Amino acid sequence: MPRTTESAGTPVPQRLLAAATRLFAAQGYDRTSVQEIVEAAGVTKGALYHYFGSKDDLLHEVYARVLRLQQERLDAFADADEPVQQRVRDAAADVVVTTIDNLDDASIFFRSMHHLSPEKYKQVRAERRRYHERFRALIEEGQDQGVFSRATPADLVVDYHFGSVHHLSTWYRPDGPLTPQEVADHLADLLLRALRP
Repeated sequence: MPRTTESAGTPVPQRLLAAATRLFAAQGYDRTSVQEIVEAAGVTKGALYHYFGSKDDLLHEVYARVLRLQQERLDAFADADEPVQQRVRDAAADVVVTTIDNLDDASIFFRSMHHLSPEKYKQVRAERRRYHERFRALIEEGQDQGVFSRATPADLVVDYHFGSVHHLSTWYRPDGPLTPQEVADHLADLLLRALRP
């Protein structure tokens, strides 16, 4: 994707995504018009359609950019030269922190994913599945080594942890008693306790 910039120095695609994220979070995807997005970004509709084929593409990218970041970080944790318990803990905590850091994006997506076209919805499900499969492979590695219990199937362990992650937007508040890292540490520790043999 070409990186066109205007005088502000921020690339147009990032300006469009930032504007869309703010508007989708404030008033909902379905109540936000393309015109409102381009006005908030300070660009023309032509610029939007140059980078994104539709409002649907913007919604997809709001979530996809977070998922790409999380996938890169999970891959790095999974490939690290650490005991599997440490790699699982690091990955489990990281997905919590990166979700909280991008809470608007995550909440917009889970609230609005039903608006995606069938093709985009299928693409997102495939991207999420890849992430979950890599995480599950770490759990299975620990189970194979005997450091994690096999009492609960690895798929259910993954669903348990990510159920907590996907609900963060319903209760986490930046001004609450716990920092993102504290929430991450608690949830990662809960996961590891559940995996003890």
